[in-house]
Amino acid sequence: YILGPGDQVAIEVFGYEEYTASKVILPDGTISLPLVGAVQAAGQTSDSLTQLLTTELSNYLVDPVVSVSLTILRPVLVTVSGEVQRPGPIQLRSLTTTNDFDNGINDINSAIDDNLDGIPTVSSALIQAGGITQNADIRQVLVRRSRSANDSVTTTINLWDAVWSDNAVQDLVLQDGDSLFVPRLAEGETLDRRLIARSTLAPSVVRVRVVGEVVRPGEVQVPPDSSLSSAVAIAGGPTTDAKLSKVEFVRLNEQGQVEHQEIDLRNLVDDFQIQEGDVVIVPKKGSASFFDLAGDLFAPINLLRGVVDLFDNNN
Repeated sequence: YILGPGDQVAIEVFGYEEYTASKVILPDGTISLPLVGAVQAAGQTSDSLTQLLTTELSNYLVDPVVSVSLTILRPVLVTVSGEVQRPGPIQLRSLTTTNDFDNGINDINSAIDDNLDGIPTVSSALIQAGGITQNADIRQVLVRRSRSANDSVTTTINLWDAVWSDNAVQDLVLQDGDSLFVPRLAEGETLDRRLIARSTLAPSVVRVRVVGEVVRPGEVQVPPDSSLSSAVAIAGGPTTDAKLSKVEFVRLNEQGQVEHQEIDLRNLVDDFQIQEGDVVIVPKKGSASFFDLAGDLFAPINLLRGVVDLFDNNN
């Protein structure tokens, strides 16, 4: 473990109580000792810092015996990019003590069973980044770790096995400065989206628009494995004037084209899985289908916006 700003170390110099203290490594990477002054601790291990302090104190003390132990780890700052909802730098809670860190490295599942909160793992980083997108290829999540200024190592983590099988998957414990990249599924490849949507790696909610004849039209937040009828229910359910036999389902596909389908929701049951940005249109009894007139009202690229604007203005 490489020490850095925010880590707390316990220093003991046998026979010299004035040097025995807990020190937090400052933002400039140093700690301060009597007589010695500032000592660069960031970038050291506990062992190398012990050797450095022994050398420095030898200028003032006779044969000093120094002990350095890591007591509290700093927060873990990592960067998450690729197919996640909120890419960018995130801060994870560190493990509490050196013993917790050792448990996490050697047996992450055992550490979780011992109810250790805030273990900075790959999956916890993805969850804090808002969850994965529907196009994420979680079979090959890349973790890049710098070992020096000019050297790094990349590890591939397969989280798909943890979703669909009962095989235990090693969830790598992250260190400060790590970077994660979640690649996009290759064209033509697919994973079970409904299964992923029920997993802890998915976002907790997705935002969709339910417009027309519902009690509370507008944007609603629904679980990622919800159906169209569930979205209608979360929007307050249909009004007495709702024409449920011809509900329109609108989606912008990956090619930027608007797709729509007419769905019969009279039984308020369907097998569709809602996605972020979908629009559900519940028409009024006796009205024509919105898409019968859409070509005259909106250009294809503005169709989805036109749907929302039209029904928002009418409600």
